[in-house]
Amino acid sequence: MSDTYIQNLFAERIGGSQYGKSTAIYKFEKIKRAKRAALAANPGAEIIDMGVGEPDGMAFPEVIAKLNEAALRPENRGYADNGDGVLKAAAARYLERVCGVTGIDPETEVMHSIGSKAALSILPAAFINPGDYVLMTTPGYPVFGTHAKYYGGLVHNLPLTAANQFLPDLSSIPAAVLAKAKVLVLNYPNNPTGASATPEFFARVVAFAREHRLIVIHDAAYAALVFEGRPLSFLATPGAKEVGLELHSASKSFNMTGWRCGFVAGNPLLVRAYGDVKDNTDSGQFLAIQHATAFGLDHPNITEQISAKYSRRMDALVALLRQAGFAARKPQGSFFLYVPAPRAFVGPDGSRREFQNAEEVSQWLITEKLISTVPWDDAGAFLRFSVTFAAPTPADEQRVLAEVARRLGGARFEF
Repeated sequence: MSDTYIQNLFAERIGGSQYGKSTAIYKFEKIKRAKRAALAANPGAEIIDMGVGEPDGMAFPEVIAKLNEAALRPENRGYADNGDGVLKAAAARYLERVCGVTGIDPETEVMHSIGSKAALSILPAAFINPGDYVLMTTPGYPVFGTHAKYYGGLVHNLPLTAANQFLPDLSSIPAAVLAKAKVLVLNYPNNPTGASATPEFFARVVAFAREHRLIVIHDAAYAALVFEGRPLSFLATPGAKEVGLELHSASKSFNMTGWRCGFVAGNPLLVRAYGDVKDNTDSGQFLAIQHATAFGLDHPNITEQISAKYSRRMDALVALLRQAGFAARKPQGSFFLYVPAPRAFVGPDGSRREFQNAEEVSQWLITEKLISTVPWDDAGAFLRFSVTFAAPTPADEQRVLAEVARRLGGARFEF
């Protein structure tokens, strides 16, 4: 159909009259296209996908059984709105038992979310006016910033660099930006860097938020996936509940990505504001899913088993990448391994391939080695590997990892 009046009616926030006309190809679409082309050029070959950002396993049988049980109850069939007390109470118990966060009132300081993404898209409506700044890390998950800009807000990016342990340098924020800033968004353990925060860093964040009158939103989607010790919650920091919220999710911690359930906890006035906007955004997650999520929160041994699997895979992946010349170091948590991208590849025959950025490396790895990764060029050139590659058993893990080592062997990378 030729151009019609519809073309001129799109909102400026999604491109206005130019909506749909862009020829730009975004990173993940480039990866998809490269994988399709590689398979077409190598019929029957196996692409090893180490770029996927979600668990490869099913939710545990006992959680599925709880869903089935709760779904059969007539009282759970209707609108959930902002939820009942089951998930709220379980979330408060979870924060205390697993994260050491005491004193959370489940009635006023917890509310369910339809996953962290939904919460991050809802929260800007509660805080952002035109001209307000949001402080976000780059690379990072952009959803809060995207919606802040929808409301006329501005985003100031804080680069995550190896020199600063992939923590944002709060002292680098210009005074003019701070004067208009309302929200600081953090995410640890971090996607994509895999870096973890420290109690000392969170203490600085609380002091910084108080000094500059900021709300802190901590996206803790990967918080429970730690390889040693207790998960670190922002809310365990003295004073954190006075300045912010923390978002938890069943997606990564309990292999429940498609179930779309989590919770928001922290400052009661902020939780209330989130609930007021949420009440005008959705009708709540199905109560049976909330109750199954509550069961998971009361059984953190499930997450411990998942973390042990990722830790085992991470050990093997780090070892084989180091053997291939990558500066790989096991993170303290998450399922992401973030490594500097090579500048060149030298084949066994002496042939040489130079790379201008991480995206070129990622495309080459898919095309030539049939290994899929995710490139990040936001603050230096890095590749993100994930240990959520498809492998139902430890034997399958060993096979996949051995195949990666074989494909990367016999040549050298230059950094």
